Amino acid sequence: MFSCKGCGSKIVVKNGLVRGKQRYRCKDCNLNFVDGDKRVKQSTAVKKALAVILYSLGKASFNMLGKIFGHSPSVVYRWITKEMDKTKEPIITGDIKEIAFDEMWHFINSKKTKNGSSRPWIVAQGELLPGLQAVVMLQHSSDSITKLSI
Repeated sequence: MFSCKGCGSKIVVKNGLVRGKQRYRCKDCNLNFVDGDKRVKQSTAVKKALAVILYSLGKASFNMLGKIFGHSPSVVYRWITKEMDKTKEPIITGDIKEIAFDEMWHFINSKKTKNGSSRPWIVAQGELLPGLQAVVMLQHSSDSITKLSI
């Protein structure tokens, strides 16, 4: 027996034919659906898989992937978030030694505010005692040198 594609209910009834395929209706949520709906092209499935791999490796942005595959960045974003929803939440261990903030750097410098989180931060980490670590985050002061000219 078929189950509803929307709510997963087993209470479905036949509801006519669409393009030569049997259509079903869910009694619980009233969703009409066709079993075995195969509208996904093989080439699109390959593009989705490659986009997820390239994005997860940190080698490509949504814009770049959109240009490579001939789709808009929002479509690529939906592909990746759909796959992300299928994965389990990562387990974070206590032995993390470094954190990288690289994707948002171009956004941080683009805002024209004088304070808040839109300015670059200095992050310093140190171990006070064995097993006791401290992380200090400071903002650049207005009179500090941010670039060195050699």
